[in-house]
Amino acid sequence: MAAAGGAAPHPEPPRRGPAAEAAGEEETAEVELAAELAARRSAEARRLVLSPRRLSGPLPAGLSQWFPALEVLDVSGTGLAELGEELLALPRLHTLLAKNNRLGGPGSLPKGLGQAPLGRSLRVLNLSGNRFAEVPPALLGLRGLQSLSLGGNRLHGIPPDIQELRSLEFLYLGGNFITSIPPELANLPSLSYLVLCDNKIQSIPPQLAQLHSLRSLSLHNNLLTYLPREILNLVHLEELSLRGNPLVVRFVRDLTYNPPSLQELAGRTIKTRNVPYAPSDLPENLVRYLSLASNCPNPKCGGVYFDSCVRQIKFVDFCGKYRLPLMHYLCSPECSSPCSSASQSSTSQSESDSEDEASVAARRMQKVLLG
Repeated sequence: MAAAGGAAPHPEPPRRGPAAEAAGEEETAEVELAAELAARRSAEARRLVLSPRRLSGPLPAGLSQWFPALEVLDVSGTGLAELGEELLALPRLHTLLAKNNRLGGPGSLPKGLGQAPLGRSLRVLNLSGNRFAEVPPALLGLRGLQSLSLGGNRLHGIPPDIQELRSLEFLYLGGNFITSIPPELANLPSLSYLVLCDNKIQSIPPQLAQLHSLRSLSLHNNLLTYLPREILNLVHLEELSLRGNPLVVRFVRDLTYNPPSLQELAGRTIKTRNVPYAPSDLPENLVRYLSLASNCPNPKCGGVYFDSCVRQIKFVDFCGKYRLPLMHYLCSPECSSPCSSASQSSTSQSESDSEDEASVAARRMQKVLLG
């Protein structure tokens, strides 16, 4: 019943919580975006940049119909938490920039990404500044990818299957929580720029020296105390960034040495004496084992090793200014301990050879950043 002398008061609408308000804002932004894109539709447009706004995703349905010729799509800073299936309907897309969003949860990337036409057309993918805790397996099917950026995420490792990206030329993984580098990374024949700065990496696998196309290697602000001597074999390397690492400042030797097993002793004998054998003569696992022999770097030795070796750090000059600690792997303590005048001469010769290697490498290096 109405109150005397006036109309009945209207009840106040219930107040919405912060989460509900945020969801409402996202829904409004998505509706506005769909309307904006529909108005901007173009069968000829090859590049589309979405202005920063608060979205949740996925990309609006109809995007591929409004922009069928799209080659470059920039959705950076839009707040997307998923890209959605609409992405797969852009067969000409070669560049996707999705920096500084909320990608990283389940369903962030559409299923079948590598099998779609996009898996063959995409060349540049930038997902930096998101929330990925691992390199998404879906990305490893993008066989035509040439540039991949995942900096500033939450990565704790690099999957060995990264080697499947055979066309990769640029890889940016800086600003994560990576602690180690898989040797399989060396199986990227075209990789020219590798950025691993601002992580928690403690050592570099010697296999990285197989990256013969590498021109720039950024390792600053990690936990490195030495470098593998094989890094001198990166003949095309022009820039090596090492500042902010606890590189050792004095000659250090690791005296821990586990004697070789009987299998290793037999393998060393076969390799050093060139004992002939055919794959049919030995079990497959032994043939594979023999193929893993590494040559002792001591020029006076000529021996080989498999699992048992002596680690030794030698300092070499770079650019006439810096002394870099390079890790050597020797086949036995006799190759590193100056127990006699002969062995001392051998050691001196080995050090001299290292200095010669360094002087050659110094001419190759155009920039070494330590300070």
